Amino acid sequence: MSTIINFVSNLLQGKSLNVHLNDVFKFNGGIHPPQHKSESTLRPIGKLPLPEKLTLPLRQHVGNIPKIKVQVGDYVLKGQMLAEAEGTVSAAIHAPTSGTVSAIDEQIIPHPSGLPDLCISLIPDGNETWGELRPLDWRNTDKKELVNKLRASGIVGLGGATFPTHIKLRSNGTSNVHTLIINAAECEPYITCDDMLMRERADDVVKGIAIVQHILGAKKSIIGIEDNKEEAMAAMANACIRAELDTITVKVVPTLYPSGDARRLIHLLLGTEIPSDKRSTDVGIQVFNVATVLAIYRYFEFGEPSISRIVTMTGNVVNPQNFEVLFGTPLMSLVKATGAAKADTTHFIMGGPMMGFDLPNTQVPITKAANCIIAAAPNLFTAPPPAMPCIRCARCADACPVNLQPQELYWFSKSNNFESARDYNLFDCIECGCCTYVCPSNIPLVQYYRYAKSEIIAADKATSAADLARERNDFRLARIEREKLERAQKHAERAQLAKESKSDLMLGDSIVVASADTETPSTDQALDKKAIIAAAIERAKATKLAAAEAGVTPKNIENVSASVQADINTIDHIREQAALAEIAKTPTN
Repeated sequence: MSTIINFVSNLLQGKSLNVHLNDVFKFNGGIHPPQHKSESTLRPIGKLPLPEKLTLPLRQHVGNIPKIKVQVGDYVLKGQMLAEAEGTVSAAIHAPTSGTVSAIDEQIIPHPSGLPDLCISLIPDGNETWGELRPLDWRNTDKKELVNKLRASGIVGLGGATFPTHIKLRSNGTSNVHTLIINAAECEPYITCDDMLMRERADDVVKGIAIVQHILGAKKSIIGIEDNKEEAMAAMANACIRAELDTITVKVVPTLYPSGDARRLIHLLLGTEIPSDKRSTDVGIQVFNVATVLAIYRYFEFGEPSISRIVTMTGNVVNPQNFEVLFGTPLMSLVKATGAAKADTTHFIMGGPMMGFDLPNTQVPITKAANCIIAAAPNLFTAPPPAMPCIRCARCADACPVNLQPQELYWFSKSNNFESARDYNLFDCIECGCCTYVCPSNIPLVQYYRYAKSEIIAADKATSAADLARERNDFRLARIEREKLERAQKHAERAQLAKESKSDLMLGDSIVVASADTETPSTDQALDKKAIIAAAIERAKATKLAAAEAGVTPKNIENVSASVQADINTIDHIREQAALAEIAKTPTN
């Protein structure tokens, strides 16, 4: 311990070339809530015993849920893919251990809604039998292929955003990123999983940074660590020295919430302000969480997909500690590993106290987004007092790290004036909770902002659906009009053709009349026409006789009056004469 203390002392004096202490750029606002971090850093990272059942929700990341590849009753190996990524923005799910798929059904998952979702249940066999692992020679493999392989790893952002990692490394294996930022700030109270990870696995983290830097083609990497993590700072600086990587440096940032927000950290480290309508990659910067780069290292060097993560179990428990937890592990297995929750525990929070949410029950599983579980109790989290009227003190504006006007957004949200809220950049709000924390009137400001955002998003979706329906209707009307014009044009062409044919026929009749003055039909032609007419009459009679013999007679002429029968006979005579006249027009050869 004395060696670490001496090393940190040197760091604070600026004697290490790998550590920079003073060249940071402060952002507006921020708060200093009680940290509560020391309680869970007294013990090394622990490992849980294998639970009796693992429950793996398909919805553990941003984007499309993966496509299931197994069936109930299948035996699977550790690391085997259970569900493959579906679409571009998606992530695969793998078996955390070997065992049998016992169910594929809906179960309650750790989500603010408290609603059930599709899950795969796995009964471990206790053997921990790995499937085939395929490490990659990332130094000599095409970058595009590396990114494609990473898509099957199931790795997502482990800092809480859970964005599929292969998307951030660009699907075509190329990028314009010149600086890689490693987010190791871990600014929210109670959470210490990244701190402990850096203390114990710094060398692997640095190797992961080198891989990501290689794939992105970045020229340098900066590790941003808050100044309350002296041991992690020392471990990472030493690891950079051992790796002899002069492109990776450690920068110490002040302990200030929310310095761990990606845009705030970029500003702290580089002084670069990312416009609200752009991404960091638009200015050549990419940000990765420290745990994410470790997972990337394990995948490329050993072929291990994403099946576990470090989770902080703290709060109202006997022995707060960090554990490496298999995905799908029941929450109570993690709680029991700390010596159980104390009697006055009221509920559990996933994430930190500022941006986390209450879990719906104690049976939910640990997922890729679960960086911290807090056992809540009245002495730790007192019930908020009733909200009072806003006194326009502007403390919320002073604390806002995004330079918004929270009090104005509050009034607009409360009065359902959503367009004005949008005009005041509501969607720039990162929902960090600083405004709520400092409000003397105890107004739950963030809840109002979330409500307004959800209403605006719903209205935008409805507008988009209406616009799409209108476009489709306009297209339909245009198609109908086009088809009408095409039909009219065809009718006009046919009429013109008929007119020309009639003119030709009249001209032909004139020629025939003129010829009739000088010529008379031959005797053979007249005999042929008479023979044709006679044959037609005989055929008509034969057809009528055959129909009568077959019993085929019209059903509507039975028992008719004499006058109606006379009309029928007249109509039949007219039809026969018309048929004979038509035959008579047929030219003979």
